[in-house]
Amino acid sequence: MSVEGTWDLSISTPVGKIKAVAEFRQADGILTGVARGAGEEVPLDDVVLDGDRLTWKQAITKPMRLNLAFSVRIVGDTLTGTSKAGRLPSSKVTGARRGV
Repeated sequence: MSVEGTWDLSISTPVGKIKAVAEFRQADGILTGVARGAGEEVPLDDVVLDGDRLTWKQAITKPMRLNLAFSVRIVGDTLTGTSKAGRLPSSKVTGARRGV
């Protein structure tokens, strides 16, 4: 299964929905990515695809400084899962891959 491409994400947080864009690329068997949202671009760390489960970590500074851990399930061109920020409750994540 490939996750490569550009994904439009929606994250339901306690302070409202946040829209973001994540891009995943694979080179030499290594999966990498970058996320854009809230006026910043951040690299994705520890990007791992295990079957249909995709996980990654990222640090953001807007709207506040947080370290996020994502765990989502990929089904075709959609994803669903959660994002966790430290001791805060998990936030629901949904997404769709953009067409080529």
